Amino acid sequence: MERTISIKIFKIISTLEAISFLVLLLIAMPLKYIWDMPSMVRIVGMAHGILFVLYVLGAYYMYEKLNWNIKQLLIVILCSILPLGPFYVERKYLP
Repeated sequence: MERTISIKIFKIISTLEAISFLVLLLIAMPLKYIWDMPSMVRIVGMAHGILFVLYVLGAYYMYEKLNWNIKQLLIVILCSILPLGPFYVERKYLP
């Protein structure tokens, strides 16, 4: 039961992290550099930063709970720096 809840929470964090990264790249950054509106980057950037840290901590927690090997953990963490990487992780590494 606890494992199932942990996986669901990690999936939520993973999805939110991926969405925040896409919003940062596709909406906030153009607003800043094309239309000189930097406030969106500060807001979305802070949210994304917090979600990124939660994602990495969650990945380590999943590493322990799901008995991933170190290679799997590194792949999951590296996927966090790719815009659609967390979606891949959800499909490939989470039950």
